[in-house]
Amino acid sequence: MSTDQQKTGLRETFENYRGYLVPFIILVVFGFTTFAIYDLTTEVSYDDVLAALAATKASSILLAIFFTALSFVALTGYDLNALSYIGKKLPPVPVAMTAFSAYAVGNTAGFGALSGGAIRFRGYSRLGLSPDDIGRVIAFVTLAFGIGLLGVTAIASLVTAPRIGSLLGIGEGWVRGIAVAIIVVLSALVVAGWNGREVALGRLKLRLPDTKTSSQQFLITALDIAASASVLYVLLPQTDIGWPSFLAIYATAVGAGVLSHVPAGLGVFETIIVAALGSTVDIDQVLGSLVLYRVIYHVLPLLVATLFVIGMEVQQLSNHPVASTLRKLEFRLAPLLLAAFAMIAGAMLVFSGVTPTPDSDLDFLYNYLPLPVVEGAHFLSSILGIVLFASARGVSQRLDGAWWTATACSALALLLAFVRAVAVFEAIFLVILLAGLLLSARQFTRPASLLRQVLTPAWVVAMLVLVAAAITVLLFVYREVDYSRELWWQFEFSAEAPRGLRAILGVAIVAGTIAIASLLRPAATRTAQSTPEELERAISIVRQQDVADANVVRMADKRLMFSTNGKAFIMYGIQGRSWIALFDPVGPAEEIPELVWSFVEEARAQGGRAVFYQISPALLPYCADAGMRAVKLGELAIVDLERFDLKGSRLAGLRQAVNKGLREGLEFDVIEQPDVMSSIEDLRRVSDTWLAAHETREKTFSLGAFQDAYVASQPVAVLRTQGKIVAFATLSLTETKQEATVDLMRFAPDAPRGSMDFLFVRCMEYLQAAGYRTFNLGMAPLSGMAQREAAPVWDRIGSVIFEHGERFYNFKGLKAFKTKFHPHWEPRYLAVASVSPAIAMVDATLLIGGGLRGVVGK
Repeated sequence: MSTDQQKTGLRETFENYRGYLVPFIILVVFGFTTFAIYDLTTEVSYDDVLAALAATKASSILLAIFFTALSFVALTGYDLNALSYIGKKLPPVPVAMTAFSAYAVGNTAGFGALSGGAIRFRGYSRLGLSPDDIGRVIAFVTLAFGIGLLGVTAIASLVTAPRIGSLLGIGEGWVRGIAVAIIVVLSALVVAGWNGREVALGRLKLRLPDTKTSSQQFLITALDIAASASVLYVLLPQTDIGWPSFLAIYATAVGAGVLSHVPAGLGVFETIIVAALGSTVDIDQVLGSLVLYRVIYHVLPLLVATLFVIGMEVQQLSNHPVASTLRKLEFRLAPLLLAAFAMIAGAMLVFSGVTPTPDSDLDFLYNYLPLPVVEGAHFLSSILGIVLFASARGVSQRLDGAWWTATACSALALLLAFVRAVAVFEAIFLVILLAGLLLSARQFTRPASLLRQVLTPAWVVAMLVLVAAAITVLLFVYREVDYSRELWWQFEFSAEAPRGLRAILGVAIVAGTIAIASLLRPAATRTAQSTPEELERAISIVRQQDVADANVVRMADKRLMFSTNGKAFIMYGIQGRSWIALFDPVGPAEEIPELVWSFVEEARAQGGRAVFYQISPALLPYCADAGMRAVKLGELAIVDLERFDLKGSRLAGLRQAVNKGLREGLEFDVIEQPDVMSSIEDLRRVSDTWLAAHETREKTFSLGAFQDAYVASQPVAVLRTQGKIVAFATLSLTETKQEATVDLMRFAPDAPRGSMDFLFVRCMEYLQAAGYRTFNLGMAPLSGMAQREAAPVWDRIGSVIFEHGERFYNFKGLKAFKTKFHPHWEPRYLAVASVSPAIAMVDATLLIGGGLRGVVGK
């Protein structure tokens, strides 16, 4: 096997198992960092940390809050600059709300590009941005933060090289050399992007930000990092490390936390800060400052965003345009904000279960409650915490079962907060979460059993990281307590260590059960084929809507899923574990959101994975709501029949093709649906000769096949020479006359050259005269996947295949044929859940081709 083949095999293996390998690597990284920080804090006690927290001045806390606000103001600048870069202008207030929410969730829940990206997708799609534009905003923000962080670190290290070198144990010259190299590379990028210049890196073309945009973004990033570093700096006690040196340390710790992919950089960030400052500041004081930093910079903004949503629910806003827009955003963002808040509340309950209760609270409870009640409340609160954490995923997806679970857990935990300990802060936090859930109840309308839900590997890892962190905290708090088996059976008001042991055991058992149940998915099963009655109901729906492609349901080769009231449906097929839905759901727009979710939920419940094939941009927000990601498949060609006219130079080529066909004796006719069966044998002859000439076989699923019932279900356009049919196309029509298209298009070997151009022009003229408004020419696969600056890997691969894949499929020829009609191009996408797009595409190809034999053997 060659080296290239080995590399390709490794890439494919990684792609197939990336969903499990990456979470495993994250767990390993977190394990090493927690061991490191536990080792670094050997001489520190829990009481010392509490004392350091109590010694923090109120003025320092107020300053930290001020710098947090300043940092978030700068963070909203990322999005405003990104929108300016892509040439889009949106109202600043809704943009600021979306950006603030994205960073509040991303900083706290971790996986910033993913969780913050989901917030931006939902918010900006509501504000009118296209999926491609939102993707470019997310890419700009992510790259801008990474490059800006690198630049700020380099400049700070250049200024404070002696201090950084002594902390890292390397020479001052090395620090300055690395910093200068980074600054030179970044400066070269700025120069290369002068006036928005486009640069080519092999086949990849990037439009770099112009000098103004680059300068603005660097200042925004510098302000953000400086402000966020100041949050922690003002919380630390007096130290001989100056602010510039601390800035370099802080930026390095943030970068390491981001690269680790550990949720919120938990443990990684703390390890670097403790290692860098431990020799100059008491470690107990550093740990106390880090705890306050996490609360102020991570939890407080999320609390503010959640309170804002609650306030909008309570207060009826005026009809001012800004207020109206914010109401729309609130509906989109509330579930995600509440989900992040539920995660924090769950983590808080778990950590409170492994930390001691203040002596004053225990003395108070001793006078009023029996010991079994306190012990039971302590143990149950920890269990509620991990359940609340796990239910957060369902809350983000607006599941009614998750809402009930989160609401019940919050209410019960609120009651137990006063029984387990007089935990006022904990109770306030839970009150806010409970209020947000109750006031947003109308948004959680998706019927789903929480027991049938499966957590993705990323969520399982986040849950396991929480459990591992809680165990680490338990070991740190009770470091001086010698372990013995008798600890498990000690039940006393003062026996805090046994109480913590029992709590973490319960948490670990529940978390392990949820993780195993999620990873051991049920075996895939298949639903029943559609019945004749269901097919007739689907056809009646198709007649009353605008999408002509939906007539492919008449093939009767697909399964059907109807909405609750039966007014809309999804047609789909199953290949392997992929449940592949064809096109957007068919039916009224108000039925679509829940139908999408029902399909995704049913696929998961049956051990499958949902895939939406050839969907429009309008469906992408609903797919995102269901936790799916989208990649571009190509572009759909739409001709405006109301403007279609062969006169003039624009369509001169088509006019010449029509004149040539007339000279060669071509005659156009439309056989109406009742009369098609009388010509079925003539049509079959053309179809059979076409299949033989092209050495291919019938395709299914997304395309029609020559079946008598299907061909005769709608009108057929034909071309004749001397009375003999030499070409035909089946017409797909609906009663709304918004759109028409053709499906089967076949011609005999003896048909005159250019017959298909003639046939399409005549079909359009016929449909135009009949009052149809648009004509769907079908999709050009992989078209429009330009190698632009924010193009994902899928787009770049698709673009290369489009340019050089003629040996396997006539991509460019098909695009050129459709371009002759000067259509309007609309993007079409593939949306997938928990699987690589490449795997989903393979399954779709096998489904269309009739299995592996159909694909390989044509």
